[in-house]
Amino acid sequence: EIELKLADGDDVRTACRGVGVSDATYYNWRRRFGGMGKSQLSELRSLEKENARLKKIVAELELDKLILKESLNYLKPRA
Repeated sequence: EIELKLADGDDVRTACRGVGVSDATYYNWRRRFGGMGKSQLSELRSLEKENARLKKIVAELELDKLILKESLNYLKPRA
């Protein structure tokens, strides 16, 4: 939407105010996503979703590992 307003001749500050975001947010967005097409953006989103899923799996496995270690320590005979 901002890009359309810029194409119509608005300056960045006015276009951002019309959408309700700060111009700093716009520049951050542009730096991160500016050169990407729709297919690249959808691929990035799917990769971010997959990454979040994998991080959750790793966290759950680490928790399982800690539980098993604690139960082994509890079951060891004490000298």
